[in-house]
Order: sequence, then C-alpha cells, then structure tokens
Amino acid sequence: MVRVGFLTSGGDCQALNATMRGIAKTLYQQRKDIEIIGFIDGYKGLMYENYRIMQPSDFEGILNLGGTILGTSRCPFKKMRVIENGFDKVAAMKKTYQKLKLDCLAVLGGNGSLKTAHLLSQEGMNVIGLPKTIDNDTWGTDYTFGFQSAVDIASRYLDEIQTTAYSHSRVFIVEIMGHKVGHICLSAGIAAGADIILLPEIPYDIEVIAQDIQKKVQAGQKSILIACAEGALSKEESMLSKKQYKLKVASREGHSVVYEIAQKLSHYIDKEIRVSLAGHAQRGGSPCAYDREMATLMGVEGAKLILDKNYGQLVVFVDHHLTAIPLEETAGKLKYVDVHGDTVQNARLMGISFGDE
Repeated sequence: MVRVGFLTSGGDCQALNATMRGIAKTLYQQRKDIEIIGFIDGYKGLMYENYRIMQPSDFEGILNLGGTILGTSRCPFKKMRVIENGFDKVAAMKKTYQKLKLDCLAVLGGNGSLKTAHLLSQEGMNVIGLPKTIDNDTWGTDYTFGFQSAVDIASRYLDEIQTTAYSHSRVFIVEIMGHKVGHICLSAGIAAGADIILLPEIPYDIEVIAQDIQKKVQAGQKSILIACAEGALSKEESMLSKKQYKLKVASREGHSVVYEIAQKLSHYIDKEIRVSLAGHAQRGGSPCAYDREMATLMGVEGAKLILDKNYGQLVVFVDHHLTAIPLEETAGKLKYVDVHGDTVQNARLMGISFGDE
C-alpha cells in the first residue's frame, strides 16, 4: 500500500482542486494500491491529526471547482519552530506523518508553505511541492497555477471600471492584489489598457503620475485608469527600512494604498478621482481553462515524482516544459517582476506609465 497525504496551505486559489485531481487520477490509474489521506485546513490538519481518507469519487467533478475541498489556513513559517503553550508544531506534524505511515506528503502551496515543506523534508519526511499562488511569485517556475484566473478576473474588473470612468471623466485608481510583487497588476493592467501601472518593484513619484495624467488630459483623453498593486510604494517609502515601512503601512489603519495615492494626487490635478478595490474576488470562482490544463498537468508531474520516489522536489514550469527542482532551491525566494524585461519595456514604448519617469 502506497499512502499519500494531500494538503493545501496558505491563501486559496482557483485551481487547487484541479491539481489534486491531476495527482489523484494519475496515482489511481498507475497503481492499484494507492490510499490518499486529505488533511483538513492545511498544516493545521497535519498538526492536529485532522484528516479524512479520500476515495476516488472525491476527485470527480472538481476540475472546474474553485477553492479547495480540503480547506486551508495560514501557518506562518516564522512560527513553525516556535513552541506555543508547550505545543511543538514540527514534532506534531512528524508524529502524524509517522502514525499514518505516509510514504509521501504532497503540499500545494505558495512561498511560505513551500518553506515549511522544505523544513519537513529536512526533518526526514518525504515531501513534494506544487506551486500554488495567484501572485505567480514562486522562484524557479515561470508559472504558478491560479495566476491566469486571477489576471482574467482583475482584467474584467478593470474593463468594467473603464466605462464608468469615461462616462464621468474621472481618474480611477484600482487596487489589484500583489503585496510584494506585481505580476497580476502588470498583466491585468496591460490587458485592460490601463494608462498607469503602479508596482511594488517600481517605486513611484506622485509628481510624475500627476504630470502623466495632465499630459493625457491635455491631449484630449477623457478618463484615466490607474492599476495599482496593493504593495505599490513611493520612492520615499522605498528608502525606508523594513521596520519603518511596516510602521508606515500600519499608519494607514487598514486603508488601502490607493486612498493615499488619491489623496496625494488631489493636490496636483483638478480632476475627480475615485478609488476601487478588486479584492478577494481575484482568488475566487472557477479556474479558467488555462489554469485547469496547467493544474492538471502539474498534478500529473507531481504524481510521477511520487511514483518514482523522487522526493524533496517542487514541480515547476520552465521554458514551456514541466520539470522539477529541489525544494531547497525555491524556499525563501520570491520571483519579482523583471523591471528591465520585455513586458515592462514594451509597455513603456506604447505609452504606459509606471509613475517613475
């Protein structure tokens, strides 16, 4: 009997179920002695022995189902080694793994979750990773499942804002998800024809943004659309220490950066400014066709790692090819927008502003 554990950890996304289905159907097809154990609510399920024995029927009809049938939770990596009220999280997870006599644990997660997966691998557990995050910021892979679905939703949201912005001759600043990296905002902004795109990787100058708006208005443009990543920061903020920046963000008292930018812009331009937040809808709903395909194929690749006993690996998509890299190579790293890459530079050539020059 080959016993495999599944868990989904961190923020949810549209293609988690499709990925688990890809792994499960491949395992069931290739071996007759497969037992899959699903841990409830991510690493918490592994810690507290909260699980269910999965059946082949559990993986039917979930290809286009968003969210995760196992549930998820956030368990910060920085707290994994911290013993709280006498509870040793790592020891508890190892105990559950050993008690259930698992041959492998498949972790579907983003950067923090994959750091924990690597930690468990170092602790002697057989682990593989699948790159889940709408942010597409996992180092070592060109693509993470969930990204295209999020871009599609953000693009549609920006499209719909365009019509009301035009009708009222307004400047609209729309927050798009992306705290540390701006892949969603960049792709959705280009796809929706945003005039200005603000990313965490390119600190903005509010005066430059104002000048860009004024130029477009003087040229006869009726409305302005600004796609703003939630982690966008000014040139002044980029000079702050990590601690100082955290205090600055905390001073907003939960308000989005778009409100701050709108307030700053109001001192420079004589035009009505409105803000809007695309919000968590970007990680909700059904996966798009591309994510269903990619998640399925990544799941198959994950199953191959399990069948080949090639543990401690992360499934990745590089140069249009599915392969795997050691978890230790990706743990603790982020894949940022390449500010000198073709996408950003070509966007600049067609007149899209990034608020920096």
